[in-house]
Amino acid sequence: MYRREILEATRALCSAGGALALGELYLKLKQSFETSQEEFLFIMDGCSRFLLVPGPAEVGGEQWRDSKVVARTSLRLCGAYCHGECAEGESCQNLHLCRFFIYGNCRFGKGRRLCKFSHDFRSSHNYPLLRECTLHELNDDQLILMLLQNDNTLLPGVCSHYNKGSAPLGDCTFQVSCTKVHLCQHFVQGDCAFGQNCKRLHAIDQHGCRMLEERGLSRDVVQELPFIYRNIYHLSHANTERSVEPQDETNEICLHFIRNSCKFNGECRRVHFPLPYKWEALDGNTWTTLQDMEDIERDFCDPTKTQSSGNQAVDFVSMRWGSRPVRRLSTVSSVTKPPHYVLTTDWLWYYKGDRGKWVEYGQPDEKQRTMSMTSQTLEKLYLDDRDAEVKVVKGHREYVLSFKDMCQRNPKYNTKRRVRRRPRFVPVVQVQSLYVQKT
Repeated sequence: MYRREILEATRALCSAGGALALGELYLKLKQSFETSQEEFLFIMDGCSRFLLVPGPAEVGGEQWRDSKVVARTSLRLCGAYCHGECAEGESCQNLHLCRFFIYGNCRFGKGRRLCKFSHDFRSSHNYPLLRECTLHELNDDQLILMLLQNDNTLLPGVCSHYNKGSAPLGDCTFQVSCTKVHLCQHFVQGDCAFGQNCKRLHAIDQHGCRMLEERGLSRDVVQELPFIYRNIYHLSHANTERSVEPQDETNEICLHFIRNSCKFNGECRRVHFPLPYKWEALDGNTWTTLQDMEDIERDFCDPTKTQSSGNQAVDFVSMRWGSRPVRRLSTVSSVTKPPHYVLTTDWLWYYKGDRGKWVEYGQPDEKQRTMSMTSQTLEKLYLDDRDAEVKVVKGHREYVLSFKDMCQRNPKYNTKRRVRRRPRFVPVVQVQSLYVQKT
């Protein structure tokens, strides 16, 4: 449906070093297509080609313009082929290419003596792989950039020891003979507060250039590496988050399907269901939808309840329905999307007050005292690190909230209060009314 737009966006990202600010990419795409902001965000959010890196906290609902898009692909170079050892032959699902061709510095590629490894992205082996990933219309330079920032076997890592201890070389014991790149980790992450005054490197120095050129990289590629490393950080960080996240994208309900606007159909990596929540029980090897789902959801949204009503209750603590495991699927958390997104899941955080009443964080208790953090702030911190402990204040007292234990502790008196994270209830009629407004 959006094949041409995806191709043009990919070309724009590659021409800009592999990443662009979301607002800038939108303006570039608008030069060739009559794409609305809503359609553009749908493409960026739903297509696996693009990694959307959230920007700082939104100001006036403009967070999306400060976010960043990084180009990604699942294609990789075949390491065995580069050593003349690929036993899979034509059935291999990785590209058969000369590593030094990717580095831009193969000594055989331009001379009379031909390289024994392929320099052809469009060979009989490589072209079908490119076509399967819809990358076959990119040129060689664009494809090389995609590989450099997505295939973590191609470039050395950033030296972690260099980023510890005092400058100029930190705690790196290898000093100038280090085989890893000496770059400021905060520059790579995009959050260095010192800028040009930073004592650590924001560019590849002379020793780094020599090491990388000895490895086979051309000087042109080396010059682009600091920003490629920044893209690599975002891509690897996203992959790490996805590997530890219990509810990954395949268990996330598609926002666009609810509004009857998902154009990825069978290729959508999210769950298609007409509500922003779905309760399922495991029946053998199959997850089956539970009946009375709205009633279960209503009870779950009430922090005072530990189970649903009815003859056979769902236990919200053990997440079981009788002897069967239960799970709840939902749309993405509201704090990860700009405000104009509807039917995201609005998670609320509660603590148990003095009289046994559950009080939402940021709201006044029975004595009109308010915790220093709101549900929205806690939700952002929780999504960043689910094992974290954060300090909260109410009046003159300080507490420590543990996400791992879901309790709030008073360190002075060593007392504890229970904490619960529950979604805001969305009735079926509200979903239907929003759907009618959008159709």
